[in-house]
Amino acid sequence: MTSNLQNLWSEVRELTLGTTSQIDRLHTPPTPLQFLRHYLSQNKPFILSASVATTLQWPATTLWSSTSYLLHRLSSSTVSLHLTPTGNADSLTLNPSSTSLCFASAHVQKTSFSDAIDAINGSCKHNGLGGGFVAYAQQQNDCFREEYGELSGDIDSDVSWATEAIGGLPDAVNLWIGNELSETSFHKDHYENLYAVVTGEKHFLLLPPTDVHRMYVRKYPAAHYIYSEETGEFKLEMENPPRNVPWCSVNPYPSPENKEKEMSEFPLYHNGPKPFEVTVKAGEILYLPSMWFHHVRQTPDSRGLTIAVNYWYDMQFDIKYAYFNFLQSLPAPHEPTSHSHLTNENASDGDQKHIEESTFL
Repeated sequence: MTSNLQNLWSEVRELTLGTTSQIDRLHTPPTPLQFLRHYLSQNKPFILSASVATTLQWPATTLWSSTSYLLHRLSSSTVSLHLTPTGNADSLTLNPSSTSLCFASAHVQKTSFSDAIDAINGSCKHNGLGGGFVAYAQQQNDCFREEYGELSGDIDSDVSWATEAIGGLPDAVNLWIGNELSETSFHKDHYENLYAVVTGEKHFLLLPPTDVHRMYVRKYPAAHYIYSEETGEFKLEMENPPRNVPWCSVNPYPSPENKEKEMSEFPLYHNGPKPFEVTVKAGEILYLPSMWFHHVRQTPDSRGLTIAVNYWYDMQFDIKYAYFNFLQSLPAPHEPTSHSHLTNENASDGDQKHIEESTFL
């Protein structure tokens, strides 16, 4: 089985994606037909260089570099703010009642935009003694249109060539404002994702859906953080009733003391083809195809902020989706029997959120 999967990983790269760790970079927007033929139908990512600034001519590329402008326009806006101890939300952490892992979501609170910016700028990792948190202004439920409507004139409501090729408007448009402390663990989404960076940079690791066994997707009990402003402490509370979430087990950047253990536990990832390494700079757009696994870090601008907008277009649940489900149902090579294996995409409601897909970009 392992050799067959390795052949699959190699053939996908040789036939479609290329054998380097880089993806296509376009310097002019594709026509709808080019996008459909060469990328959407092939489930193939690419970067569109400097499109936001020069081709789309978004006012956001200049206006959003001014914090005072954002504070003025959003002076009466209430936004969703996500708080975590270390910047890792929707990720795996130790279960507080055992030595096993659980899937932890952020503490979410509504606050004024000015307080959200103050929290992001004041973020520092929790040191176990209280007082530390990492803040991220985001919410996946179409938050740009729901919470940041005062900025609607600064960007396009959709990506025209993608809208025409896909045959519909985006299901959601989301805004993300964070700093270098926020990190997104490996996951996938059931959306065609057009991801535009306005300020700062985003650093993606990408793996195609065919590499699903390399992600060691397992079921983990769901939990969420609760943050106390009085004590500055986080409490990790298990969900009740219990719920399991299928999630990728791999950490691509293990600490030096855990590296050997990670490589031993997840050899298919660490010994297989390297992920595609993608840096999306300010003014660029990444096309991230549906069901691609992605891990994200970010580098802020001179103010300490990274701002991005993404457009989620509903994917086609077609033959590729059926093939993926079949592939995922195959037994994982050398998978310990103590771990629950996913037999299909419907194994848990945790992987079937639609607009509320688990992401923390």
